[in-house]
Amino acid sequence: MRPHFLSLSAALLLGCLAACGGSPEAAPTTSASATPTGDDTAPQARVDLAAKAALAQDKAYAALYTLDDDGDGRQHNVVATIAADGTWRVDVSDAMLGSTTDVSIVSTAAGLYQCTVASASNPVIPSCVKVAAAGKRVPKDNSPQVERLFRQWLPVFRDRQAALSVTEVQPLSGAQGTCYSIDSIAASIKAPVDIGIYCYAADGVLTAARVGFGVLKLVSQVAGPKTVPLPGPESPGPAMGQDAVAPPVELPSTVASPA
Repeated sequence: MRPHFLSLSAALLLGCLAACGGSPEAAPTTSASATPTGDDTAPQARVDLAAKAALAQDKAYAALYTLDDDGDGRQHNVVATIAADGTWRVDVSDAMLGSTTDVSIVSTAAGLYQCTVASASNPVIPSCVKVAAAGKRVPKDNSPQVERLFRQWLPVFRDRQAALSVTEVQPLSGAQGTCYSIDSIAASIKAPVDIGIYCYAADGVLTAARVGFGVLKLVSQVAGPKTVPLPGPESPGPAMGQDAVAPPVELPSTVASPA
């Protein structure tokens, strides 16, 4: 974890705390590793997951998470801010340009934006590039992926006709709430969500997830704001990609011929 992003995470949460009058919640307690509780729970688990997703759809909160990346072994900080009016923002440290640059994904009524994040080591003026229409997904090359876990899959979880297999499991280590193992039941088509284990508190807050790109765990949370604005003006782009930027090619200097 980089210290500057920890400061950013704390500032975002403290700012929301002051504006919303909430208070941080206790860090999650440690529980056993995830194991199925039995196939007989699957039908009820599908109903319970839909209910949790419905609560999550209407829950406003700001929360700090850690993300252990299965791809490069890094631990990232994630700040998710879900507003009462449906706008949201997810900040992820070291997520773009070869895991060197922080990024913010912001959703408003006008669309989905990828925004730069100012920090002590990268004192840029924040700006935002529109990468998708409202309700759509961030293009793969411009996405830190983790933003999908907070809002993208909730309509799918609420749809009991979706091609999903849902089983309640023991909580992930360090997670609060109820955890569900989610898989696709249609092997011939692409899974409608990131398959894995999702854990939710009783009020719908995502407390943990284990999916293909890593393990997400809640650290602390406060009440959410009324709305989430863009952190900077909209710019034409291009949006940041995941690959590192190649250094400029240095041309050989020209040696002047003797007179």
